Amino acid sequence: MRNLSPKLFLVPLLLLGLGSAGCSWMPWVGKDKDRAEEDLNATEQQLYRDTQRALRAGNYDRAIQGLQQLEARFPFGRYAEQAQLEIIYAQYMSYDHDTARASADRFIRLHPQHANIDYAYYIKALAAFNKNRGLLDRIFATDLSKRDMTAARDAYADFAQLLALYPESQYAPDANLRMVYLRNLLAEAEIHVADYYMRRGAYLAASNRARHVIETYSKSQSVADALGILVEANWRLGLEEAANDALRVLALNYPNYPAFDEDGNLVLASTVRNRDRSWTNMVTFGLLDRPEVPPPITIKHPEGFEPPPVNPDAAPPPKKKKGGIFSWLPFVG
Repeated sequence: MRNLSPKLFLVPLLLLGLGSAGCSWMPWVGKDKDRAEEDLNATEQQLYRDTQRALRAGNYDRAIQGLQQLEARFPFGRYAEQAQLEIIYAQYMSYDHDTARASADRFIRLHPQHANIDYAYYIKALAAFNKNRGLLDRIFATDLSKRDMTAARDAYADFAQLLALYPESQYAPDANLRMVYLRNLLAEAEIHVADYYMRRGAYLAASNRARHVIETYSKSQSVADALGILVEANWRLGLEEAANDALRVLALNYPNYPAFDEDGNLVLASTVRNRDRSWTNMVTFGLLDRPEVPPPITIKHPEGFEPPPVNPDAAPPPKKKKGGIFSWLPFVG
């Protein structure tokens, strides 16, 4: 057998030494446990600082990516819960409203006793509030009450839940104001649906919609219009007593309603002509196919009843449409 060179025995020893030196940069090789934990904590803090810079710069996609990485790498770290809250905010600011609502629900489920849980409820409601809104809505002043009201109903319910659970929250005043706006918006949407039913001759369905506005959104600006629809729908259905009851409520609560004439009769001619016009009527400039207009409806008070004097300041101010840059155009709005 041929003798091996002594140099060959040095090769394994050299490789072993290089391997040990090559792994020395790893925190768990050649260092104690305390030093490794310090490095990990420093990494967590640095990652959090990077996400904060991205948030301040408005780079929400990068912030979301960093916050998700922070939560995944350090699920029990000092910034884990804060990262979950800031993910909700970043998703909301990047107009990913559905994902923001899902993240808010997740945070509420995981941390029901968190000190800032009211913030999660608030952003969840805001995400629904702004879901169907965009820049064009501000420019052209579109009528949001003619859109799908699903997101508005979700926002109204979410704000109501926030106020019920945390009435002393710092977000409660803003939630109250937004609920007033949403209440008027939802009521106005119901009025549009009732008007549609009136045009189609579905008077019972229109009456139910108007009654829903009166019962559910009793403090909204559309209650007077709902009462007017209820009066007309009951009159067309031949329910004179019900129509008179609704008319009395309208006269007592809204004596300055525009459809009342000087004698206190409800005149619906203008409303019906504008609402029920057919294409034939519009093409012929109102000469043909005129809509059926009810006569002035007179209130029948009980014997001995004396109506209160009309207070000119009792009626609410007329509803103003939100104006936009191009709201002066006749086809906008």
